Amino acid sequence: MIFGAHLSTAGGLATAFDRADQEGCEALQIFTKNKGMWAARPLATEEIAAFRARAQRSPVRVVVAHAAYLINIASPTKALRDKSAAALRVELDRCEALGIHALVFHTGSHGDTSETEGVRRLAKELDGLHRSTRGYKTHVVVENSAGQGFSVGMRLTSIAELLGRVRDPERLRVCLDTCHLFAAGYELRTEDGYADFAEELDGTFGAAKVFCIHLNDSKKELGSRVDRHEHIGRGLIGARGLGNVVNDPKFRDLPFIFELPPDNGMTRVDLTAARALVRRSRAPGRRAARPVRRPARRA
Repeated sequence: MIFGAHLSTAGGLATAFDRADQEGCEALQIFTKNKGMWAARPLATEEIAAFRARAQRSPVRVVVAHAAYLINIASPTKALRDKSAAALRVELDRCEALGIHALVFHTGSHGDTSETEGVRRLAKELDGLHRSTRGYKTHVVVENSAGQGFSVGMRLTSIAELLGRVRDPERLRVCLDTCHLFAAGYELRTEDGYADFAEELDGTFGAAKVFCIHLNDSKKELGSRVDRHEHIGRGLIGARGLGNVVNDPKFRDLPFIFELPPDNGMTRVDLTAARALVRRSRAPGRRAARPVRRPARRA
């Protein structure tokens, strides 16, 4: 199975591979530019060549980029939406140049409009991005949200609506963040709760659309709509809930990437904890056979 982390690029983009190799990561996620700024320094030819060469020598099997947090192409404000669309295009160009085939981005906020209107704006902006980048190998990857504020994409049905609206859905993929799922009200820890999540996934866009899993535990409770990541197995989702995700056969070949402060001494600890979740057992999301007569469950 493929486990990894979001790591720092301090000292140059290619240095992230050194950190990944030292920690024993099979997957790597990075920012290709400052996550909190609109502007991006152009990539030098030498920097691109160094990154691609280092990627060839690394045991890392999957590299993912994450777009800046400022981007909000669902915004009802045209100026912000236009600025965000331009920034997302720059991020996609950088990934294409570096040979990174997945760019994860946050869906943003629909503001004082409805979520459906936010989804329509997202689809329109993504259609424009796709038209202007025909032939690109890099996929834009939509991440589910925790539901904070007026964010789009808290429910899987909302992401499915977006996929149904874009003109080139084959160019879009999905990233499922476990902390965001839990904060949005998806109960991953129990057999019935996980089965409900699995059934909703199957009934919307399906696991085939999922490119990667952000394997994050949660500091906040189920349904809190608050996005606060915790180390693997140390939060309120815990080993059981995260184990249900890791051991779901639908996700077996996907990269599992956790997102915590990079280079804080915990990367290897989290990798060990994530690998310890793997077990041989009945696939999660399948309800076990039950007796015909059983006590009614409490609400």
